[in-house]
Amino acid sequence: MGLTLERPAQAPGPTLSRPSSSGSGRGNRARWVWGWAYSGILSVLLTLAVLLGYLVTGIASGTVDWTALFTSSTWSPGTLAFGGLAMIYGSAAVCVLALVLAVPIGWAAAVALSEYLPPRLARPLRLSIELLAAVPSIVYGLIGIMVIRPFVADLGDVPGGDSLLAAGIVLAVMIMPTIVAVSVDALAAVPGRYREAAYSLGLTRREVVRSAVLPQARSGMRAGVLLGLARALGEAIAVFMVIGRADGRLPESLGDIFSSLVRPGQTLTTKLAGPEPMLAGTSGPYFAALCGLGVILLALVAVATVWGTRGSTGRTARAPRARRSSAWLRTPKDRITTVVRLGALLLPGALLVGMLGILLARGGSALNPVFWFSPSEGAAGGGIRDQIIGTLLLLATTALIALPLGYGAGVVIGTRASARTARVLETLTVAIGGTPTILLGLAGYVLFCTTMGWGRSWLAGAVVLVPVVVPVVALTTAGRIRSMPAEITEAAFALGLTSSQYVRSVVIPYTWPATLTGLLLGLARAAGETAPLIFTATVFFGAPVLPTGVVNAPVQALPTHIFTLSQDSGAPEAIAQAWGSALVLVLITAGLLSLAVLLRNRFEGARRWTT
Repeated sequence: MGLTLERPAQAPGPTLSRPSSSGSGRGNRARWVWGWAYSGILSVLLTLAVLLGYLVTGIASGTVDWTALFTSSTWSPGTLAFGGLAMIYGSAAVCVLALVLAVPIGWAAAVALSEYLPPRLARPLRLSIELLAAVPSIVYGLIGIMVIRPFVADLGDVPGGDSLLAAGIVLAVMIMPTIVAVSVDALAAVPGRYREAAYSLGLTRREVVRSAVLPQARSGMRAGVLLGLARALGEAIAVFMVIGRADGRLPESLGDIFSSLVRPGQTLTTKLAGPEPMLAGTSGPYFAALCGLGVILLALVAVATVWGTRGSTGRTARAPRARRSSAWLRTPKDRITTVVRLGALLLPGALLVGMLGILLARGGSALNPVFWFSPSEGAAGGGIRDQIIGTLLLLATTALIALPLGYGAGVVIGTRASARTARVLETLTVAIGGTPTILLGLAGYVLFCTTMGWGRSWLAGAVVLVPVVVPVVALTTAGRIRSMPAEITEAAFALGLTSSQYVRSVVIPYTWPATLTGLLLGLARAAGETAPLIFTATVFFGAPVLPTGVVNAPVQALPTHIFTLSQDSGAPEAIAQAWGSALVLVLITAGLLSLAVLLRNRFEGARRWTT
């Protein structure tokens, strides 16, 4: 589901003056309404401040040799040698592999959806691709262990299959839906008159797409690639499960680069997701070096996210130019291109079907109601009742906190901010949404679990998940406000409504379906987050079904349960339990996504199950 930050010229959205304070009661209500709304923006800025404060404070607690961090591959805490070059190389290698595999297929599939298929076929196919985006990363990691690692082991004669190549393939599958969704939005935004003009010149469909459509949509399609890159850079758990986590692995020569891809390695995120952040404490050179890696990771993700969402503002669209092929080659080229693009579209659908088939075949225990409603027994026996309840508790608490904050931020962006300010606020909001969750988990661990003395706490886990949900709610709400017909706003103020009354009486009734959709989409993503919960909220066993307090009150949750079981890949009982838990988690996230689509279509007048 692509997000753009450009204000449409035809619907810039209302910009309201400060609320009137005539009458003490009316003034108090106005101050309350706008105080609540601005608290949403404050939460976004506070999250950014806490994250940067955590990293800066950590770096200041010890001495960081930045030269060694960027140029040395030796990582040895015992000798205080902290070189991050091998991890930077690993992050670059897996991301390049993912882009090489995902971009051609994603772009071709997007063109096929937008330009080749009728809407009645394109809509359900796009929904299936978006379902791939809703699959939790822990499930991708589990499939990587069971499917991709054996494939790489046979392909490169690698014992176990742990390698940079396995991580790159997993990331390619994960980022492909993002590339497709954003690219389809960019292609759909190209005015139809460009296509009509190109067809009137006698061009074939391939020539129309190349000459008239792609030049106009290129910047948006590149944005999809950059947003996919941001997700690949920030992904921790799925990569952690298949990369092997070997320190100091660098190719010895240019010719060794390809052979290094089929060997275990390490990335910035897998280093931060491992046990070392817990061993390093909260000060000293070891902790400072880890925070330095966090700064590098955050900077890379922020650059990719901001660059990918900056749009094509200020660029003048060029008129399409006719590009003809040789006359005798035009028809064969057009047919070949059609087959290739439609074939690329089949791959995401095949991946979804294959993934569901694997989950159903290996996680059949999830189809038994007893598995859902009975508690776990021992290391890998029984059911997952406690894990489901813990997951739902975390999601419900996250929703209660994120909904008012995200909605308030969306109202401010959509009604109070000027065009320039709104763009800045939206960029910051998207940057928070793209922050690697492993950094949120580490910051939450230091702030809540250590500094505030909460220990492992369900509330700490919910608070850490809030920055995952708030940006989605804020951006969908702001987009809905900007689409509001101008006559509604004009009629409201013609009746003498103050700005706060306008929000209560007009904006909230008009936008709540989109807000609820954004909330469900955000919760679908939060349901599969693993890295933040490992550090702040969950344990594998021993936690009560429902916590009795806040301090030292952990819960059990499905993502971390699957992650722990997947580490014991030699035990058949653990693997069966992991696959069953994965199927349950996929059903929960798919249910949230499907409910979001249903609500959006119902309240926006759609007659079909579309996206």
